[in-house]
Amino acid sequence: MPDLLIELFSEEIPARMQKRAGEDLQKLVTNGLVDAGLTYGSAAVFTTPRRLTLALGDMLAASPRQVEERKGPKADAPEKAIEGFLRGAGLTRDQLEERDTPKGKILFAKIEKPGRPAAEIVAEVLEQTIRNFPWPKSMRWGAGNLKWVRPLHSILCIISDEAGAEVVPLTVDGITAGNTTRGHRFLAPDEIEVTGFEDYQAKLARASVVLDPASRADTIWHDATNVAFAAGLEVVEDAGLLAEVAGLVEYPVVLMGRIGKDFLGLPPEVLQTSMKEHQKFFSVRNPKSGQIERFITVANRTTADEGTTILAGNEKVLGARLSDAKFFWDNDLRTVTAEGGMETWVKALENVTFHNKLGTQAELIDRMATLSHELAPLVGADADEAEQAARVAKADLSSEMVYEFPELQGLMGSYYARKAGLSDAVADAAKDHYAPLGPSDDVPTAPVSIAVALAEKIDKLTGFWAIDEKPTGSKDPFALRRAALGVIRILVENDLNISGLSALQISYAALINSQLDADRANILVGDVDGTELWSRGSHVTLDDGETARRNDSEIAQAIEQGEIIFTDGSADHGSRIALPNEFASSVLSFIHDRLKVYLRDQGIRHDVIDACIAMEGSDDLTLLVKRARALSETLKTDDGENLIQGFKRANNILSQAEEADGVEYSFGADPKFAETDAEKDLFAALDKAEAKITPAMAAQDFSTAMAGMAELRGPIDAFFETVQVNADNPTVRRNRLNLLSRIRTICSAVADLTKLDG
Repeated sequence: MPDLLIELFSEEIPARMQKRAGEDLQKLVTNGLVDAGLTYGSAAVFTTPRRLTLALGDMLAASPRQVEERKGPKADAPEKAIEGFLRGAGLTRDQLEERDTPKGKILFAKIEKPGRPAAEIVAEVLEQTIRNFPWPKSMRWGAGNLKWVRPLHSILCIISDEAGAEVVPLTVDGITAGNTTRGHRFLAPDEIEVTGFEDYQAKLARASVVLDPASRADTIWHDATNVAFAAGLEVVEDAGLLAEVAGLVEYPVVLMGRIGKDFLGLPPEVLQTSMKEHQKFFSVRNPKSGQIERFITVANRTTADEGTTILAGNEKVLGARLSDAKFFWDNDLRTVTAEGGMETWVKALENVTFHNKLGTQAELIDRMATLSHELAPLVGADADEAEQAARVAKADLSSEMVYEFPELQGLMGSYYARKAGLSDAVADAAKDHYAPLGPSDDVPTAPVSIAVALAEKIDKLTGFWAIDEKPTGSKDPFALRRAALGVIRILVENDLNISGLSALQISYAALINSQLDADRANILVGDVDGTELWSRGSHVTLDDGETARRNDSEIAQAIEQGEIIFTDGSADHGSRIALPNEFASSVLSFIHDRLKVYLRDQGIRHDVIDACIAMEGSDDLTLLVKRARALSETLKTDDGENLIQGFKRANNILSQAEEADGVEYSFGADPKFAETDAEKDLFAALDKAEAKITPAMAAQDFSTAMAGMAELRGPIDAFFETVQVNADNPTVRRNRLNLLSRIRTICSAVADLTKLDG
């Protein structure tokens, strides 16, 4: 069976587009061939800066002959209907077959489609692929109409077998397919004629082209680590940079250069970021000190002077770049060590908008400081230190270094905080308060960092919920899903028990007190019973209990003077502003949805999570996760799974009886009315389980509680096998229904088992 080789040779393809382009080429070509009846045995795609290559093995030499049977009208149908059917099928009347069916005699047509040679099909498919290729960005050049990412120079397209190679007849916008390509632009630019993939790959290798991007990446990393090791250094790993550099060269040559002594005092992250972003250099550090001392660059060719000239040029350009970085660093240090220190930067953030409806960055900082101060005791942090950390955590947004390298925000703040004489805990909080940014990132573990990180994320959730900027579908412009997942991971992975409602209450109060400008945002207040969400100009409750309608400025003045009192109608939260129930449930529901995703990735079913969310205290996410994990483990056992069936049977019988009788059977089950051993055993088992479950739940020992519940499986099964609940004797029936009520009550203390599937 023949093989197919396609190469699309062009000017340099951006490295970030190469992988996707190779995948698209394979998908478009192979799908097109298969749709046309041309199957193949294997496929491989390769990319370099100048070429996209696709190799198919064991392809059919031609598409198979196809016979299509088409049902037509009845044999006695009007002539016009039959003629229309004949035209569509391309047949004559005598070529139709007449068959007896339950609906009478029907005409059938057999349409034969002869096979087509592979070259013809490949030409059609490849032309369509080239003309409709999904580049993120493309261009036209010269007088042609063809669009490609960069000017397309040639098309190599051959079908080869034992008899030789055949060029596929194809011309696209003046470019005619052939059997030639070119080697390395500088080292071997001459034309190369090939007869198949193996010949193609071998000749390219001799022409200084490494075809496989994985091989180029392996070569770069191997040579880079070796040259660094020889100097007693190590290369800083960066998989993204490695993949990008492998897409910039066809023949990688690793060179190690030096960083000027004047720049070695810069923070390692500054050196690494500057070299990566501007020069695509790998950082080389001293493993003893952690300091970046050299760099690795990857050239696209060998030179007579072994790269000396290339390195000299790179070092000169790098020196200019790092001079800028050093200038920023020195200026920033003068600011933080001067009088006022980082407060100067915080003051400047009064003129930087966080969001047009949520105020400035400075107002965000005030809210974070308030929330951090309140959260600190709950996470084991000093309240004043947490508040101080929150006030400087975002100060580096005003620094020159972060303006140049935004990706260093937080990290630079930690350096500047230390230079300003602040504690290590405060400095670490500046670096950690954005974390975790991704699902695999580490979460903060230091108490002060935890407090500030939670405050930053809870304020974001509260604020954007308040202005109705919630995620919709796949759109989440303010990364609220990430913020919710961050809150979950910080609490759960640090085993912290914090009431989500309490945290939202504090954050909500801080938000209300800061959003008093009617031109910037609606003022959100709770009504007297805390059940509704009100906007500006709504009713407020004054000290004397009267309800009055006021405009924004009056509300602002009333809040400022402490005239307005808000409660939730049941308890004093220690705040003048109550958290509206609708608002709280909406935010918590969103967080619970993120929690479902988090736990689903750990193998915990959604219905298990729902069963635990339905329980009291579900705003304590750590407690909720412990409960869900314990229930999930219980359900993996035979006793646990069968117990659920027994519980549901008991609950169904009980619910039906309560509905029919119009009473609630929830009290009075007495062993003296038990008539069978199975009843008596169940009474004893329930007493034993309750004695085990109640203290375990009080101690939040869910595993023990679940185990105690699972032990009921045997007695419940035996009860239903031998006992008729709806006995003729009304006293016995009532007692047995009350016994089922005990099953429901005891099991429901662990989780709402009615939420479980099955």
